[in-house]
Amino acid sequence: MNASPLPSRRLFLGMAATVPLAATGALALGAGSAHAADSAYVMCYFTESPNGLGTDYGLHLAVSTDGLEWMPLNQNNPVVTPTGGAGGLRDPFVLRKQDGSFVVLATDLKGTDWTRNSVYIHVWDSADLRSFTGYRLLKLHDMIGTHSWAPEAFWDAGRGKYGILYSSVNSSGHNVIMVSYTTDFRTTESPQVFFDPGYDVIDGNLTVGVNGVNYLYFKKDQTLVGARSTSLNPGSFTPFSQPAAHGGTEAPTVVKSLTSGTWYLWGDTYTPNGVFYAWQSTDLSSGTWTALDQRRYTQPLNSKHCGIQPITAAQYDNLVAKWGAPAWNRLKSYNHPARYVRHSNYAGRIDAYPFDPYTDSQWKLVPGLADSSGVSFQSVNFPTRYLRHYNYALRLDVNDGTSTFAADATFYRTAGLADSSWSSFRSYNNPTRYIRHFDFALRIDPVSTATDRQDATFHVGY
Repeated sequence: MNASPLPSRRLFLGMAATVPLAATGALALGAGSAHAADSAYVMCYFTESPNGLGTDYGLHLAVSTDGLEWMPLNQNNPVVTPTGGAGGLRDPFVLRKQDGSFVVLATDLKGTDWTRNSVYIHVWDSADLRSFTGYRLLKLHDMIGTHSWAPEAFWDAGRGKYGILYSSVNSSGHNVIMVSYTTDFRTTESPQVFFDPGYDVIDGNLTVGVNGVNYLYFKKDQTLVGARSTSLNPGSFTPFSQPAAHGGTEAPTVVKSLTSGTWYLWGDTYTPNGVFYAWQSTDLSSGTWTALDQRRYTQPLNSKHCGIQPITAAQYDNLVAKWGAPAWNRLKSYNHPARYVRHSNYAGRIDAYPFDPYTDSQWKLVPGLADSSGVSFQSVNFPTRYLRHYNYALRLDVNDGTSTFAADATFYRTAGLADSSWSSFRSYNNPTRYIRHFDFALRIDPVSTATDRQDATFHVGY
C-alpha cells in the first residue's frame, strides 16, 4: 500500500492441502502451501504509470509458469472493476479457499487520497478467475477515522475460520496489522490487533506452516521485515529478520518455488509508479535475503502491489484461453535489465522502466517486411511506423512501401549472443551487423567483443 505520509506485502497464500508438503516443509494451514498439482501462478494487481497513461484501479491478472516472468492477461486491461465504495481498488489479493474456489480482496481506494478512510474492502467470489460473482463491500471493523489497507487472507485451521489481515491505525496513532475472522467473506467478527511491534507497520503478508513456523512480512520504515511465531494467535509474532529494501520498498510478498527449495521475497518501490524487486533465500528461518538479478524476472507492465496464487496447468491454460495473451511484446536489455527498448522522438533507444508513454516500449513482432522468415518491429502506438536502420542508427519511420525500407526494417532473430536463452537480431541487408545499444541509443553494428555481445542481447517478453 503506497501511502506517502507514513513511514513505514506478499506472494503465497495457497489452499490447505490434506497432508504436509514434504518438499516445502509447509503444513496444511492454508497460507504457504499449494496443491501437489500446481505448476504455475496467477498474479493480481492494479496499475499506475508516471504520467497516468497506464493507471487503472481495476483488477488485473497475469500468469507465469515460474513465478518470475509474467504475462499480462486481457492486454493488461482490468478483468473486473469495483462498482461500490470509491469505485476503484488498490492492493488486490487472491486466495484459493478450502473448497478450491477463489476469493479476491482489495483495498477500497481509487487513487492516492490517503485521507479517505474506509472500514470496508472489495470482495469477489470466483470459481476459476474467469468470471467474478457476488461483488460486495465487506466491513472489517468499527474504528472511526481509520482505514482497512492491503487486505490478505489465510486459513486458520485451529479456529476453523479464515483470518483477514489488514492495516489500520490503533489508539496510539500508528499503523498496526489487524485481523478479522470470517467463515464466508460476507460477515466478519472479532477484529483485533494481530501484530503491533510498537512502531508503524503496514502491508502484512503471512506464510503459514513452514516447518512448524509461521512468517509475517511487513513494511517498516520503507523496508521489508519479517516476524515469526509457532502460533497463529494475534500478538504472538516477534520480529527477527534483516531488512530488505531497494530504495524505499513496500508490499512484501513471499512465494515458494514450485520446483525447488527456493523462496522469493518481492517488494514494490515506494513511488506512485513502482518497480518490483526480488530477493531469494533457501531458508526462511535465516531471515536473510539475497537480491535476485533483474535479468531473471519481469513484472507485468505498470503493475503495483500484487498478490500471487499457485494454480494448476489446466487453470493456467483456461485463463489464457479466456483472457488472451498480449498482442505485443517488450524487449529488455541484457546488460541493463532495468531498461527496455522504446522509441522516443522517433529514435530507437533503451530507457529505464517505468516511463510514459509506456506504449513507446510495446512492439508487434511481425513477419519481416523483406523476408517473412525474419521479423520487423511494428510500433503499437504508431502502427504505420517500424523500427528501421538509417545510417546504422535505429529510428521509427513510416513504411513507405519501398524495398529499401522493407530491407532496413527486417531482422533475423537468433539465439542471444551473450545468453542463448535470450535473443539477438541480425540485420537483413547488413548481415554482419546486429541491433545493439550504445550510450543507450539503438543502432546496428558488427559484434566482436563481450561487451558488444551483451549490448546486442535482449529478452522478448511482456
